[in-house]
Amino acid sequence: MKNPAVTTAWRSLALSMALLAAGCAAISGTSSTTVAASVATSVDFVNDSRPTRCAEEDNVYVKLTGPAISTFRIRAEHPPYLADITTDLTAPDFTACDMSNDPSFAFEPRTTVLYEDASIRLVGHRFSSFWRPEVVDFKVGTRHEPGLHLVQLLRRGIAPGVTANRPRVSPTGRDAGNELEILVVYPADGYWRAKPLPPVFLDDTAYGSSFLIGPIAEDGRPYVAIREIEFEPATQTFRLHFRNGTRGTLTVAEATRSGIDLAITLDTPLPADQPFAALRSMFVTTRQADVAVAVWPQTQPAQSAQAPIMDVTRIRAPAARFGRIEPSTHNLSAPDMVFDRFSSGYAIRNRDR
Repeated sequence: MKNPAVTTAWRSLALSMALLAAGCAAISGTSSTTVAASVATSVDFVNDSRPTRCAEEDNVYVKLTGPAISTFRIRAEHPPYLADITTDLTAPDFTACDMSNDPSFAFEPRTTVLYEDASIRLVGHRFSSFWRPEVVDFKVGTRHEPGLHLVQLLRRGIAPGVTANRPRVSPTGRDAGNELEILVVYPADGYWRAKPLPPVFLDDTAYGSSFLIGPIAEDGRPYVAIREIEFEPATQTFRLHFRNGTRGTLTVAEATRSGIDLAITLDTPLPADQPFAALRSMFVTTRQADVAVAVWPQTQPAQSAQAPIMDVTRIRAPAARFGRIEPSTHNLSAPDMVFDRFSSGYAIRNRDR
């Protein structure tokens, strides 16, 4: 008997498969000019996770590798049990956690509004301490703000949902407002988090898993070394300048009550054996986790496979979803994460015809 939650998770992947099939590029031309081509492809999801008892430790680490990947999508979607939430659970749990040996570098804290208009607001924060010493320049137009540790993108003018049959669930300790975070980035280590707009019966939802994009390095934990980030308000695009000289972009293509779509490009594809992206999350038990299972398509579009996250070793697939199929006591409303629409970009010289 099929699990209805897994079936729900598979619908997103089935759509991704159809889009992948439709998106294969056709190459044409009548001269000897060089043109760009993009081919839909599968990638390897390599699991380098390890057990932990600390619910605030990112012990889940799934690396994405593939041949010359130039574009892909990351989508955050609500967990399949979201409709059953009556009381959200978002408080941190530091039980069994020892972070006394974590690296720490001191900074002068500050908060600044980087940009705002009728639809979005961008807020930057510098913390009093952070685990990386790097100072990243953040730009919006002619404005430069170096050394920010957190940048929040908020969607404004959100009309409250109307529910006729149930009370609304508000975040603990916070009042509902008409602007909500949909995306955050930590410039000094390259971590991102995303979440959809909440359903009509929730005033907000929690963040859960993080992701990395670009040339991933490791120094005690994975990170991405970024030299500069430029934000383009008109397109909601973050232009990334990595310290190794390559570049990339992350664009908020869509943010709705069902999901948020992030379009990613890398201008210089990385070697096939070097991760170009990664999922970072936590798992203690199936009832205390931000990610508990992985779901991915099999050879035939109507079929899917699933496995507990700690049992996954390597997946070769055009898409994968990482999330939960039963409620968790940790970040209960946090979204599942889907990685798909991978394209391998290269240059080809057309022959004269």
